[in-house]
Amino acid sequence: MASAYSTDLRERVVLTIDEGASCHESAEFHRVSVSSAIRWHQSWRCSGSVEAKPSGGSRSPLDEHAEEILAIIEEQNDRTLDEIVAEMNRWRLPGSRTALFRFLSRHGITRKKRSCMPASRKGQMSRTLGGAGFASKAFWTRRVWSS
Repeated sequence: MASAYSTDLRERVVLTIDEGASCHESAEFHRVSVSSAIRWHQSWRCSGSVEAKPSGGSRSPLDEHAEEILAIIEEQNDRTLDEIVAEMNRWRLPGSRTALFRFLSRHGITRKKRSCMPASRKGQMSRTLGGAGFASKAFWTRRVWSS
């Protein structure tokens, strides 16, 4: 993202306009866009300042309800994201699954996933692709074999 113009440049543009130049002339002379010159001059007239507005950073609406969300998680800590979102909806708290995931990530709350079976003593076991029945297994056939 591009950085904001300096306050010094903004003040010079506004001063040129106040001395009688048009916004177009001042913008051309200082090599800035006309829309910027107009906005800076309007800001100067309304607030008396041409400072750049703060940029970056955002707040999630979930941060306002952090205590309630953490209480939901503490109440039953093995819930899935969807179950937590459903409970949040019952409590009339805003949020979606993605927003909740980001909230939990920001607060350092993670869930360790474990398989249903105990770990093998012999080493890692591979998963098979085929399920029960002949139709679920992949196979190749030559055209000559099929009629």
